[in-house]
Amino acid sequence: MPPRRSSATARVVVAATKDIAATATPMTVAAVEQLIEARVSAALANHETLRNSTNGHGDGSHNSETGIRGTVRTPRECTYKDFLNCKPLTFKGTEGVVVLSQWFEKMESVFHISNCAVENQVKFATCTFLGNALTWWNSHMKTVTQDVAYAMDWKALKKMMTVKYCPRGEIKKLEIELWNLKVKGTYVTSYTLRFQELALMCGRMFHEESEEVEKYVGVLPDMIRGNVMSCQPKTMEKAIEFANDQMDQKVLTITERQAEQKRKLEFNARNNQGHQQQNKRQGLGHFKKDCPKLKNGNRGNQHGNGNAPAKVYVLCNAGTNPDSNVVTGPSIEEWAILFLEAQDRMKKNPLFKRA
Repeated sequence: MPPRRSSATARVVVAATKDIAATATPMTVAAVEQLIEARVSAALANHETLRNSTNGHGDGSHNSETGIRGTVRTPRECTYKDFLNCKPLTFKGTEGVVVLSQWFEKMESVFHISNCAVENQVKFATCTFLGNALTWWNSHMKTVTQDVAYAMDWKALKKMMTVKYCPRGEIKKLEIELWNLKVKGTYVTSYTLRFQELALMCGRMFHEESEEVEKYVGVLPDMIRGNVMSCQPKTMEKAIEFANDQMDQKVLTITERQAEQKRKLEFNARNNQGHQQQNKRQGLGHFKKDCPKLKNGNRGNQHGNGNAPAKVYVLCNAGTNPDSNVVTGPSIEEWAILFLEAQDRMKKNPLFKRA
């Protein structure tokens, strides 16, 4: 069964038949079919072109060749409400050069999204002025009249605002800041944000993007600068991406190393505490009050009597009084001190003097 023809195709066939009837010379069946096929192909190609150019919608126009009438909707004109729905930024005139630059960028984005007409751009944009900026604009409109003020284009308004709120002295300060800008610690993200803000306002410092990339990479920390330079970024986007990746890796490595050191310190502290408790349980050590090194001239017993020969240090634990002069587990140095002290007392005791 032959395929069904659409109404558009049928109209093309009818038109081709009329053309054949209008010709003076008779045509063969093959010639008729060839003419119809050519007309149908041309009509389909026209229809496809129209559909692609209007995303499937007609534009209400009439094609005299094929008889196809479109139904495309024309774009609706942007109203002030549509403009505000895109949430444009306000501008007071006191925020500084960087904020003015951000206001320019946001406003151009809103123009594009809202499909704002060129003749309405200045009118809608100046409605976002507040404070000092609004006073300045009202004064300008009073001077040149409202119609003249709103008749200027967006580029002219940008130039006026740049002259007003970006004096040459302020730009010079920003250029100096950009030239001396450094990375603080590992905060590459903060450095990148400030670098981009300053570079946007100090465009004359970089004639080519390669110069901007060189300046950006040149002040990165030593720990990542070499790796970023080895990647040879050609654009700022790539340079920023490489810098962030390298710094993330370095920070992760430092964090892991610090965590490992903390675990080792805690492990050593637990081991030392365990050894100290074990030594106490085994009775090692001596009484602090009886340590010979801490005695200051007290060469007798705790009662101050240095004449009794029996007042010597007991060097064992069996049968001793905890309050007596007891030293358990002495070291070699303590043994030597004990020996010298005992020898000294024996020399001073008259009972041990030889006749």
